[in-house]
Formats: sequence, structure tokens, C-alpha cells
Amino acid sequence: MQPLRKADPSTIAGYRLLGRLGAGGMGVVFLARAAGGTLAALKLIRAEHAADPGFRERFRREARAAERITGRWVVRVLGADPEAREPWLATEYVPGPSLAEAVALHGALPEPTVRALGARLASALVDMHEAGLVHRDVKPGNVLLALDGPRLIDFGIARSAGATALTATDAMIGTPGFLAPEQARVAGAGEVGPASDVFSLGCVLAYALTGERPFGAGAVAAVVYRTVHEEPDLDDVPDTLLPLVTACLAKDPADRPTAAEVQAALGAADGPAGDWLPPGLPALIAQRSTRVLDLPVAEPTLLTGEEPAPGVSRRRFLMVGSAAAVAGAGGLTAWLLTRSPGGAGTGATGGPLASYTVGVLTDLSGPTKSDGRGQERGIRLAVEEFNARADRPFDVRLRVEDDGGSPARAKAAAAALLKDPRLVGVLGPTTNPTAVAAANELVLQAMPLASVVADVPSTQINGQETKATYFQPRTRQLMMAIPFARYLAEHDALRIAIVEDRAAGEYSWMLVRNLKEYPPSTEKGAKVTSHPVEADGEDFGPAVRAALATDPQGVLFAGASPRRAALCARALRDQGYRGPCGSVEHALQPEFLTVAGQAGEGWYFGTGYVDPDGLTAARAFAAAYRKRWGLAGTTPVDRFATEAYDLANWALQALRLAAGNNAEAVATGVRNGFVQKPYQGLVRKYTHLTDASKPIALAGLFLWQVKGGVPRFLGKFDEAAVKGT
Repeated sequence: MQPLRKADPSTIAGYRLLGRLGAGGMGVVFLARAAGGTLAALKLIRAEHAADPGFRERFRREARAAERITGRWVVRVLGADPEAREPWLATEYVPGPSLAEAVALHGALPEPTVRALGARLASALVDMHEAGLVHRDVKPGNVLLALDGPRLIDFGIARSAGATALTATDAMIGTPGFLAPEQARVAGAGEVGPASDVFSLGCVLAYALTGERPFGAGAVAAVVYRTVHEEPDLDDVPDTLLPLVTACLAKDPADRPTAAEVQAALGAADGPAGDWLPPGLPALIAQRSTRVLDLPVAEPTLLTGEEPAPGVSRRRFLMVGSAAAVAGAGGLTAWLLTRSPGGAGTGATGGPLASYTVGVLTDLSGPTKSDGRGQERGIRLAVEEFNARADRPFDVRLRVEDDGGSPARAKAAAAALLKDPRLVGVLGPTTNPTAVAAANELVLQAMPLASVVADVPSTQINGQETKATYFQPRTRQLMMAIPFARYLAEHDALRIAIVEDRAAGEYSWMLVRNLKEYPPSTEKGAKVTSHPVEADGEDFGPAVRAALATDPQGVLFAGASPRRAALCARALRDQGYRGPCGSVEHALQPEFLTVAGQAGEGWYFGTGYVDPDGLTAARAFAAAYRKRWGLAGTTPVDRFATEAYDLANWALQALRLAAGNNAEAVATGVRNGFVQKPYQGLVRKYTHLTDASKPIALAGLFLWQVKGGVPRFLGKFDEAAVKGT
């Protein structure tokens, strides 16, 4: 829990606020005390989101759903006002950890604990289902552990059985790894009923018994694929509970038991659970309860002119307070264009400045060394510009570690960085395996790690459900087909053929699924067909022949291999196709250009990176980059260098906030800065909510085209799709 900030109110509708339990893009959750002394978790929605009629209606639905649930094993609603300028919802406060946190700290739980847990969660679901509601997001993070039993929380996406979605953003509701196959398939809302909650409960029981998700971890597409098509891994589930858990995880909803049947199988759930928790957890709950009871009553907030804290010079206070203005609209480069170079590195009083270390952990000698070099150079340029400022409040030093593209080396490099007592954050992994290895090492010390290249679901990294320390402000690879699809839509292509490269596994399967579910120009009757090439073959001729038999107006290669994309391009050209062709970021590599030759001419690619020469806001950066690294004016800026420059400036913004707030643990302050304050960079707006906020995610998509044998940047995908050649 964090203390209240100066801008936070003291009270809301009679609730005295005591501290902050959490904050996100939508609002803040406060710990509050009601007039009678009851502690509450009070969710306050930001006014800008409440102004959206759709969002306000969803919040009304959450409040109505929560108020209808009165069972013992759910958190009770204490009050709500969905019509307020800033809507709020107060529920009883449970000081215990979530099930996700408990398993992360203590490992798999003993069978008696899981029986008590499951019986009471099943009882909560019985109450919901009898009220005509479906929770739709039963997962470990939504189960709080109290001394007398668990509590089911978060009814933000609960709705009446059979109700229709309010918006298209409700397409897939739930958390991959704990959602039912009918949810994973984005089935109609009428198919997502009480049986879906039972499936999720089965996943929760398996997780609690084994410490592992029954459908594994990894990329969302992989987890979704396994949920729909494969059987769960229940090898470590005790034989006494295996039949029940297996029945809950039946693919067909009709084959699953009801929540009442699950409760009956697990035992009574009427009274307190007694000594149901394993050693260690009761002490943790008691410690948190004591901490809350010791909180002083907050003094009323007074809005006055901000003054520096004692011992902080007014000049330094003003410098720290103006960080946001300096960081926006073009970042530090734009600021430097209007300022003279920095001085000797002393503070306002003439003494030496504080110094912090930013780690760079990237591939400088392995298979992705070109992307690693771009990242290292972009980050270094940002830090050098920062240190050149005469009014900087502290110095920043870089420590660079080369992981060579190896997870083992990445883990060792992360451990080496952690030995630096001044380390406040790490930037730069270039591959998914190295990002996971480094993140799992750094998370043990709550050290933030951020990458603009890797594409790793947070669920693949330890501890992210309880407190995010890994940040990935890039658009997901599964969205890279959108730029070419948008181009086809803008040019009225109604027949689209996908060559599905099954060597890419779940990735190509998910691309095909998404495009068939949401084809370009849906309103005009567009039709998407897919034509597979098996993973063990390189003959693309039959698949291309089948694709061309549909008389397509556009062909997409759905795969991850540059070489196989080039083989597809050659097969298309050999069979006489001259229409638009496209693919995704994975395939846009030098190998594609070399193998495809003339057959690759004109191909379009969706990416998450830019050519800074093609962005007005980034041209000064491109010039500074070439000057710093001695590159000719015609030499392209390295891939991901611009995004890494932005990432470094976002980290510096977070570091300014942490230092300005006198954070006791500066690395934690940097992590909080990533969470709480987005950054407007040269390329786009960066935020930790990229995956959850569709407009932000789409802002990171760009369109390229091969012209004269060279990839050419066309611009932001939506604008480029209209004017693309």
C-alpha cells in the first residue's frame, strides 16, 4: 500500500481515505474507512473514462452485479455511485494475499487447503448462478485468502447468463489459462454460461494443487490453442481429486458438473474454514491486518501551492516538478535543441550529484545482434543527452551486458547487474527467451525490466499477477497482420487468401483465426480463406495453387520465417499472381530479400518499429544518431533504435519521479513511474497498458513495402494504408 498523494481527496461520500491499494489507467483503488469503522476497498474511476457512455454503462453493470451477490464467500458491496462525476464502488476490504500471491510465495497448497478453498469458491459460484449471473473471470488473482476462508472478487465483467456484449472489446472475456474453451473461441455470449465458471474453477483447483497452470504458460496464442485443442496437464493432481478436476475441465460445457455438484464433492462450505491455511500464510495475513489497523487517520487534503520539502532547494524542486513538460512532445532531443550543453556535473549547491545505474541487457554478439546494437545505441544516446543537461538533478551511468541471445547468459548477466547497488532498472532484451530469463532473475529483487523488441506475455514471467516488474511497451506480434489487412480493406479487396505456414505453430493458427473472425471490409462481405503448408515441407506450390483458385484480391503469408515467406513469394510469382501480397514483422528480414529476389518486390509488411527519417518528430533524433555513431546520411538508422531511445527517456522520466518523491527504494519508484505515468515519445505514446488498450496498441503499428529490393517505411498503418501504392 502507498500513502495518499497531495492531489488525492481525503474523503469520498463519507469514506475517509487511508492510502492507495493500487492504481491503473482507469482509476485508483483506495483503502478507506467507513463512518462505523469498517475498512473498505474503494474503486474511484477517473472522470475522463466516466465521460465515455459505454464505459459508464459497464461500470453500472459491475455495481449492479456486485450488489446482487450476497453470499458469504464473495466480498460484499458497501456502497456505490455509478452516476457520480467520478463513479466509485466500495467493497469490504480483505487484508489477505491473493491465491496467486500465496502460490508464488509458498508453492502448491496441501489437499485439505484446496478442498476448503474449492468448496467455498463453488458455494460463491452457486450463489452467483442462482442470481442469474456468470462471473467469467475466476482466476487466482481474483481469489483473496482470509483467515476464515477465501473471497471471490472482481465482478467487472460479470453479466447475466446469455446477455450480449456491450462493445466489440468484449470479444474474448477472461484470462487465458483460466478461461473455458468457449470463451477462448470468442463464442457468442449465449454460450458463455455457468459451465464456463466451473471450467475456470477447475483450472484454479489444478493451479492451487500443483503450482502450475493446467494449460501451461507462454504466449497468449499458445495458451488459447492448448485450451481449445489439447488436454490439460494434470499429472501432479492428487488421485483423490483428479476425477473432479478432470470433469470440470471437460471441453464440452454439457459434460461438466454444476457448481453445486463441485461443492458437494468437496465438502461443506457453510461455516468458517478453520485452520485451513498452511504454515506461513496466517502470519502474513495477521501482519497485514496489524499494519492496516495501525494506520493513522489521514488529515483532510488542503489544496495549496506546492512547496519544496525541507532540505530541498527550490531550484531543484522546480526542476523535478517540471519533468513531464520536458519529457513530452519529442523527448529530450527537442529540449536540447533549445539549450546549451551541460556543465560540470554538480548540483545547485556545488556538491556532486547523486548517481544511478541503468542496465542494458541485450544481444550484441548473437543471432539478433543487429537489433541489440540498435537498442544499445538508442539508449546510450538518450542517457548521454540527459547527462549533458546543466540542470539535471542526478547523473545516470550505463552498464551494458551482452547476453549473446542465450537465456543462460541473460540470467547470469541479470545477476551481475543486480550486484550494482545503484541499479534502478534494466532495458533491452531482444528475444523472448532472454527476456523471460532476465525477468525471472530480476523480479526476485523487484527490479524493473523493459523491452521494445521482445514479445512475452506477462503470464510467462514469475510474479507479474501480483506486481508488474516487466514492461513491454510494444504492439503484440499477433497484431502485425493488421496493417496489410487495413491496406486491403482500403482498396476494396473482398477475397483474401492466407497461406498458413504451420511451421509457425500457434502463431500462424492465431493469425488465421483472428482474420477469419474479423476479416477486412466485413461490412462489404469480405471472405477469407486459408491454405496450409505443413511444417515439415517447403513446397509452397500446392497451397499457393489452392489459394489462387479462389481468385484472391490479396494474399497474406501467415508465418514467422523470412525464408519460408520468400519461398511463398516465389511460388506466387511462378504461378503468375501479381496482386497485393503481405506479411508480418517476423518475416521482414534480410533473408527474405535475398531468397525472394524479384518475387519479393512490392510486398507489404506490418511492423512495430519505424524509420525515423519518415517521422517529422524523429528527424532530429535520426540526425543526432548518425552523428553520434559516425554513419553516412544515407545509412538507415538501426531497427528499434528509435523505440529504444524513447524507452530510455521513459525510464528517465520514471527515475525523475522516483527521485523527486524521495522514494526509499528507487528501483521500486521507477517501477511505479512506469505504471503510473505514460510517456509521449518520438514514435508513439508509451504505457504499460499497451495490451489492454486497443487504441494505444494500434498506435504502434506501421506499414512498410519492398521497393527496389529495399524495405521502405510508408508510415502509420492507417494513414499509409490509404495512400499505399
